[in-house]
Amino acid sequence: MASFGSAVVCAILVLISMVVPNLAKVYTVGDSTGWTTGVDYSTWTSGKTFTAGDSLVFNYGGGHTVDEVSASDYNTCTVGNAISSDNSGATTIALKTAGTKYYICGAVGHCGSGMKIAIPVKAAASSGTTTPSSGSGTTPASTSPAGTNTTIYKPSSNNVPDSASPTLSLFVGIVATWVAFCVMVFSL
Repeated sequence: MASFGSAVVCAILVLISMVVPNLAKVYTVGDSTGWTTGVDYSTWTSGKTFTAGDSLVFNYGGGHTVDEVSASDYNTCTVGNAISSDNSGATTIALKTAGTKYYICGAVGHCGSGMKIAIPVKAAASSGTTTPSSGSGTTPASTSPAGTNTTIYKPSSNNVPDSASPTLSLFVGIVATWVAFCVMVFSL
């Protein structure tokens, strides 16, 4: 009878490990259109909930930048005072803290043509937020000054994630499977 109970517990742990998603999401700004002129980014952000631990991916061609700026510089499209900036063509930004984050293109006239986005970031529901690790295939491109808690990452490959794709937690799956296996073996 104890073997049957252990088998049920093992089965439940394995099933849970397969469906436990990592709550952090990766949003591709502008979806398939990317970071370019002629896109209404306020419409793109509507209906989306950005949470600390999520990431933004900006995909764009030459002649564009992704500049994090202050609210004032965002509202007036002032360039040259960026908190952080990247022009690699594929910029990933980890949203580490709650609050509104402001991004513009630093090319002359682009911000005024609508190439700007305000991202309202909510606090994470739990203390365990996910950020890219050193083994994630990304390298820091530049970081913002102390106190802003934003890091821009350049991807090491051209993999483009879906607009808001939750990732499955491989680590949780492996640990739960290992625990289920141990429970099954030691209960026999």
